[in-house]
Amino acid sequence: MTGYLIRRIAQAIVVVLGVILLTFLLGHIIPGGAARAALGQRATPSALAQFNHEHHYDEPIWNQFWLYTWGIIRHFDLGFSYRNNQSVVSLIRERIPKTLVLVGLSTVFALLVAVPLGILQVVRRNKPVDYLLTGASFVGYSMPAFLLGQLLILYFAIDLHWFEFEAPQSSSVAGILADPRGWILPVFSLSAITIAGFSRYMRSSMMETLTEDYIRTARAKGASPSRVLFRHALRNALIPIITLLGLTLPAIVGGAIITETVFNYPGMGLLTTNAATQNDVPLLLGTTFIAAIATVVGNLIADILYAVVDPRVRYA
Repeated sequence: MTGYLIRRIAQAIVVVLGVILLTFLLGHIIPGGAARAALGQRATPSALAQFNHEHHYDEPIWNQFWLYTWGIIRHFDLGFSYRNNQSVVSLIRERIPKTLVLVGLSTVFALLVAVPLGILQVVRRNKPVDYLLTGASFVGYSMPAFLLGQLLILYFAIDLHWFEFEAPQSSSVAGILADPRGWILPVFSLSAITIAGFSRYMRSSMMETLTEDYIRTARAKGASPSRVLFRHALRNALIPIITLLGLTLPAIVGGAIITETVFNYPGMGLLTTNAATQNDVPLLLGTTFIAAIATVVGNLIADILYAVVDPRVRYA
């Protein structure tokens, strides 16, 4: 187990270094270079040359990559946003707790709904309830995040006035959580598509688990159907869901970008969208780097949890 963890952490470090290299190269292939993106199209050649000299862009590219990598490792320096006149790290530090709240609440809500739905479909397999939930899952899985968000706003916020059409604009996490009429729709919009996927995986996993030999043994010993389902089958059926959480983290983060933009939610997704529309290259690369790191960490945590919850797994 220890050896496996060491190998997985080493692999994660290699992937992170690859992400650093990728973001570094992306910053150098933009038209006009970083100086033109920061100073604008009307910048004079002397101003561009001064900017390149101050930020070491006139040095050999391997020196630039070393300075970029060392800055991230030592000071977590992701650059400076000239559009916002603020460091990229400080902007991300302000927004990332709000995105963590949105993604965390939507993921927990999706699991709380998807797991019982998957179990219900197995219990009522090939019956009208199973067909109805399967059809709803297909519709939800294929629903674009921006369309779902707009439909929720039109019906629940504008027509029924149950919720706000805009997410809370508080600068603190506590302020956002204190306004449920503002954050319920963004959370539901982000979790709805996840529920559709998780419920289908849960149904398939539970059906496969119920065909195992130990399930037949439990039934032969006289265990009740509910005991077989919840005591013997459920834990093993949840194991693929744990892996799925790590694998779907990029999709959840991508959905958060769209959801935050639709609901004007002041998180990392909206920050990324604004950076793209304002041609704020350092900020855009910084948010991309953070999203990639979150994906690597999510997959690493999923692998560790998989080894913890499944005693049958043995790593040489």
